[in-house]
Amino acid sequence: MLDFACSIDGAPRTDDWLEVTSPYDNSVIGRIEKVEAQGVEIALERAHSLFRDRSQWLDPPQRIDIIRKLADLMEANREQLIQVALAEGGKPYRDTLVELERAIDGVRNCAECIRSDSGREIPMGMTPSSLNRLAMTSREPIGVVLAFSAFNHPLNLIVHQVGPAVAAGCPVIVKPAQDTPLSAFLLTKLLHEAGLPRQWCQCLVPASRELSSSMASDARLGFFSFIGSGDVGWMLRSNLAPGVRCALEHGGVAPLIVADDADLDLAVPGILKGGFYHAGQVCVSVQRIYVCRGNTQELLQRLKQGAEQLVCGDPADPATEVGPLIRARETDRIHDWVTEAVGQGAELICGGEPISESLYRPTVLLNPPLHAKVSELEVFGPVVCVYEVEDINTAIAWANSLPAAFQGAVYTDNVDTAMKVYSELDAAAVMVNDHTAFRVDWMPFAGLRESGLGVGGIPYTYEEMQIDKMLVIQSAHI
Repeated sequence: MLDFACSIDGAPRTDDWLEVTSPYDNSVIGRIEKVEAQGVEIALERAHSLFRDRSQWLDPPQRIDIIRKLADLMEANREQLIQVALAEGGKPYRDTLVELERAIDGVRNCAECIRSDSGREIPMGMTPSSLNRLAMTSREPIGVVLAFSAFNHPLNLIVHQVGPAVAAGCPVIVKPAQDTPLSAFLLTKLLHEAGLPRQWCQCLVPASRELSSSMASDARLGFFSFIGSGDVGWMLRSNLAPGVRCALEHGGVAPLIVADDADLDLAVPGILKGGFYHAGQVCVSVQRIYVCRGNTQELLQRLKQGAEQLVCGDPADPATEVGPLIRARETDRIHDWVTEAVGQGAELICGGEPISESLYRPTVLLNPPLHAKVSELEVFGPVVCVYEVEDINTAIAWANSLPAAFQGAVYTDNVDTAMKVYSELDAAAVMVNDHTAFRVDWMPFAGLRESGLGVGGIPYTYEEMQIDKMLVIQSAHI
C-alpha cells in the first residue's frame, strides 16, 4: 500500500487522509494526506514567489536535463507505475501498459519542445513610421500553472499538464482526481528525483471542494489547466481572476458515421475498440453510430458478436479487455440510462446489465430516441448507440445536433464522402476509417463548444503556457 504524507514543506500536518480504493474490488490501495487552507496558501505563495524571482528560473539546459532524467526514471520504474495506475484507475493491464509508453514518450516530447522553441521576426519597414526598426519575439513562461486532472488516464493526463509546464519554465501545482491521486504523487516524486526542485512542482489534495475552488480563483495564477466534467470546468472558469488563461478539456458524445460503402472488416474492430476501450471512460469514446440502412443488420450482427466476446473482469489479468467503472454509482447510473432508453423504444442488441457492482456488460442499442440520455449526454461507460439513417446528409445533421463537439469519424471507401464528412461535421478532428478515440500526444486535441476551450496536445499546451514577448530595436543602421 502506498502512503503519501503532505508534500508541501511547512504545511501543518493533519489527521485527514484520503483513502484510495480499487474500483474493481474496493480494496484499499493507498492513502494521501489532505492539505488544509494554510498548506494551500503556502503552496500558492511559494510558487508565485518563485516565478516572480527571475534569478531562480531554470534555464533551458537544466529543464531539458530534468525532463530527460524523468523519462529514464519512468522507464526504470515502469512496472510500479503500471501497477499503481491499474489498481487505482481500473484500466486493463494491456491498456495501462500503452498509457505508460505514451506517457514516457510524452515526457520526451516536452524536451523536444524546448529544443525546437523559437520566437519569430515581425516585419518592419513597411511604412515610413516603421523604418529603421527590427522586431522579434522570444518566449517566456506565463506564470504559476494550476492543474486539475481527471481519473481516466492517471499517468498520461498528468504528463500532459505537468510536462509542458516544467518545459515552459512555469512553477506548477497539481490537484489530481480524488479517485486516482497515487499516480500523480508517484510521478511528482520521480520528477523531484530527476532534479526538479520541490517548489517547482507541488502535488496536493485539498481538504474540501471549497478549498479547491478557491485555488482556481486565486489571482497569483498565470494558467489554469482543467480536465474533467463540463459543469465543473465552466463554473471554475467563470471564477478565474482577471488575466488568468485557461484550458478546459471536457467530454463529447462522439459521432461515427458508417457510409453505405464502408468496409465493415475495418469498421467493426474500430468501433469495438473506440467504444469499449477503458469501459468507455474516454472523452472521445465512440458513442453515436450512424449507419446507412443497407449496412445496419450486418453491422449489428458483427457488433453483437464482437461485444459479447470481449473479456470483462479484473484489470490486472492480462486477458481482460474491459475493466471496471471508476465507481459503483456509475454502474448504477449507466444501467438506469440504458433501461430508460429501452423503455422509450430502443432495441437492446446485447449487454444491458451489470456484471457486478463495478463491471457493466458491453452494450449495443439500436435506434434509441434522439432525446434519450444515451443520445444527448456523454455515457462515459461501455455503451454504444446505433442509429439507422437514410443517407449521409441525415447522419451529418444528427451528428451535429448536440452542443458538444470534439472528435468524429467516418468509415468509407469513397474519398468524396470522406471529404464531405470532414467539411461538414462539427468537430475539432475527423478520423477517416478509424474510430473517434484515436489520438497521438503531439497532435492538437481540442473540444469545441461545450466540450472545451483551448488546445491540448503537448506542443500546443507548451505554447499556451508561455507568452510571446516582443523586442523592437530602432537604429539608423537597420
